[in-house]
Amino acid sequence: MTILLFVMLGLFVFMMFRRNKKTQQQQAAMQSKFAPGVDIMTSFGLFGRIVSIDEAENKVVIELSPGIEATVHRQAVTKVVEATPEEAPVVPDDASSLTWTGTELPRTAETPDETIARLNKEDKKDN
Repeated sequence: MTILLFVMLGLFVFMMFRRNKKTQQQQAAMQSKFAPGVDIMTSFGLFGRIVSIDEAENKVVIELSPGIEATVHRQAVTKVVEATPEEAPVVPDDASSLTWTGTELPRTAETPDETIARLNKEDKKDN
């Protein structure tokens, strides 16, 4: 019975160290991908692009949107985002035609004629 208890304890300790080693390897592999221009996600959910990395102070400057930068600790960057062409947002040439209604963002730009036709259809459905 005592031998079984020591075997279980040894197995538990082995699994714990193995998990820690695996996590450290994954984190080191991810941090090796860090370079200016890489899209990332922070641990608190901000998405951005790396502008610069300060190895001495463990700081990363990320660009959240054009002209908006934030400095975060290197360990706050938890994921390297690799966007596929299907996931990349479609931005129309004329972004001024996009408006926000407060409830949802438009997925594509509409021409004024398409907007009028869509609104007329919605009015007919409501009546």
